[in-house]
Amino acid sequence: MAKTLEVAIAAGGTAGHINPALALAEEMTKRGHHVTFYGQPQKLEGTLVPQAGFDFTPISVTGFDRARPWTLVTALWKMRAAKSALARKFAADGVPSVAVGFGAYVEMPLLEWCRKSDVPYVIHEQNSVPGLANKTSARGAMSVCVSFPSALAAFEGHIGPKTSLVVTGNPVRQSVVKASREQGRLAFGVDEDETMVLVFGGSLGARHLNEAVLRMGSDLLSRPKIKVIHSTGKELFDEVNQGLSVSEDQRSRWKVMPYIDNMGEALAAADLVVSRAGASSIAEIAALAVPSVLVPYPLATADHQTTNARYLVDAGAARLVPDDQLDGDALADVVFALVDDADQRQSMRQAARSLAQDQAASVLADQVEAVVSAG
Repeated sequence: MAKTLEVAIAAGGTAGHINPALALAEEMTKRGHHVTFYGQPQKLEGTLVPQAGFDFTPISVTGFDRARPWTLVTALWKMRAAKSALARKFAADGVPSVAVGFGAYVEMPLLEWCRKSDVPYVIHEQNSVPGLANKTSARGAMSVCVSFPSALAAFEGHIGPKTSLVVTGNPVRQSVVKASREQGRLAFGVDEDETMVLVFGGSLGARHLNEAVLRMGSDLLSRPKIKVIHSTGKELFDEVNQGLSVSEDQRSRWKVMPYIDNMGEALAAADLVVSRAGASSIAEIAALAVPSVLVPYPLATADHQTTNARYLVDAGAARLVPDDQLDGDALADVVFALVDDADQRQSMRQAARSLAQDQAASVLADQVEAVVSAG
């Protein structure tokens, strides 16, 4: 597309919404377009977006808590005020060519203004179970893009007659996609002849997973060429560090970290991942084509982490261990089988590559350009 587009992106609340949006922004900028983000300055997007070097326009909105019906009044008032503020900005600075919403209520003022102003917009759903904001915004969208094929059915009955439903995958930032095995192994002190197991789950719901991994500690490290990088989440770092019951020699091969900043390098270096099954984790694991053992968080809304995990499991790129089996030997059996079988891991890598998850940002960018051309 020769025409330079002015792209408005609304994404906020969590890294799971913001990082895919930043991945799209990187791709759109690479194609010569200009991107402006819309979000709340006091939320995570107010930090991550400026850090990434993109223009950021603050808006103020609040969500509606269905358990507290009275919050609807405030939410609607703020939504109306935010739409009025956007109308004034666009009247003064010019309207965007296209808008993209990544879920969460922060997208709604922008997309509602676009609907009423005949500006085309796209929504992207990261999870296998769509959120309320995207379901609400879908009817006026030119294109509804989803990360998982399983999410398509959830939008049936919620889209307009001209809306296209497209599986794009979940965009992953270039800092992750372009990470190399060599640099990753150097960063984490892993020799090329060692087998690296990467464990992460974040602080939400990770305690049960951490406990199960720690129980296999001595047996896992009885293999001389195993190295474990274990990201615990900040809240559980001390607990895991103290709970690691291995010899002093073995401890040098089990690195406990509260958080991994360079996740791209960690994944690129890894031979096997053990993790929860959040949408962003699935996207990054698939983009780097790392064999994985996935333990979905059982209390996720509509059990969507299990649905997320099936995307890789059904492709042959991952193994699934339910959380309610962590107290037995199920996790250890699967991990040990994969650690001891390089050919099986290689087959899983090839299966992950077949999903082309590393191309998701480009495929989504194609959709954004296409809805402008269609208009």
